[in-house]
Amino acid sequence: MIIDLTGTTSSEIASALLRARRNAGSPAMGMVGTIVVVVDEASHHDAMKAANEAGREHPSRVLVAILRPGRGASGLDAEVRVGEGIPGEAVLLRLHGELAKVPESVITPLLLPDSPVIVWWPGGGPKAPAEDPLGLLGRRRVTDAAATRRASVDFSARAEGYEPGDTDFAWTRLTPWRALLAAALDQYPTKVTGAEVTSAKGNPSADLLAAWLQHRLGVPVEQKTSRGPGITAARLFTPTGPISLTRPDGAVATFSVPGQPDRPVALKRRTTSELLSEELRRLDPDDVYAQTLACMVEREQMPADAKKVSAEDRRSTQTAVTKAAARTATADAPKASAEKTTAKKATARKSAAKKKAVSKKAVAKKSVAKKTASKRTAAKKSTGKRVAGRS
Repeated sequence: MIIDLTGTTSSEIASALLRARRNAGSPAMGMVGTIVVVVDEASHHDAMKAANEAGREHPSRVLVAILRPGRGASGLDAEVRVGEGIPGEAVLLRLHGELAKVPESVITPLLLPDSPVIVWWPGGGPKAPAEDPLGLLGRRRVTDAAATRRASVDFSARAEGYEPGDTDFAWTRLTPWRALLAAALDQYPTKVTGAEVTSAKGNPSADLLAAWLQHRLGVPVEQKTSRGPGITAARLFTPTGPISLTRPDGAVATFSVPGQPDRPVALKRRTTSELLSEELRRLDPDDVYAQTLACMVEREQMPADAKKVSAEDRRSTQTAVTKAAARTATADAPKASAEKTTAKKATARKSAAKKKAVSKKAVAKKSVAKKTASKRTAAKKSTGKRVAGRS
């Protein structure tokens, strides 16, 4: 059911919601919270769709606020939607003129009582979400640094104005990456000497991942660029070899651990509704995100050389042993060559001595044969003479 209200008020919208629920046959509310979406006219359709999809897991009242400040007359137009595949309730609000400067006056009466409020800015969000008039209403304030042009500067401002309850989709996108890397060190505990994060240029999630690794491991973390999409690789350098998680296509990653066969891991890039659903599951302050933001500020003040991993930290023990063996083999090559030459000469002398001995034996045999032949000849002649005398 869709109800259009032009030039309306918050009380009329609340009454329209009550009538719509009764007409749908479910006067009781089974919603767990209110999602306030602050968006512009161009992207409100996608934002409302993502909020409704997330509502299938967390039925909520979705209030989409389109702010149109200007010199025109103040006014409020609304579109109420209940049923028709919507798990909760959805209200599209268009605030005109001076009313757009005080949106909290319209939103506050429409919030569900005694339930958490989540404020989401799909287009990036303010520098300090907790100081925004609508952000003050939320228990959880969700921004998206990837939607801003200067994500690094935006993150620096948010780190300075951070308040418990602030979060960002750039951080939410890292949940599977952080889980896999932490599990790798749990299963194969070893010393990490350095780390590396590779991603598309200007990716805010890569900046957060590098800061998180540096904060948790206390090692230099180097960032490199690739064609994307998003983060394409994360590597932890250890004495036994690198622990790597590579995802070149944005869907399936390869998980590599020293001494183990490579394993494929499902690591697809998640949709906006999946990210929002994850944020709705956890409404308590994210202390790790706060610590990572602080580390990001420290990294921005560090010199470029301090954020690079040295060749010594990259090299594993196995590689060092291989190179040492190669150097030893190179150093021993002249000695081995000389020994080989000496052996060849000794073999040649032995062969010559054998040939000489064989030659002497042959000469001796010939001499004996000649003497034997001479004796036989002399014996024949003597016998011939005796025969002749008798005759």
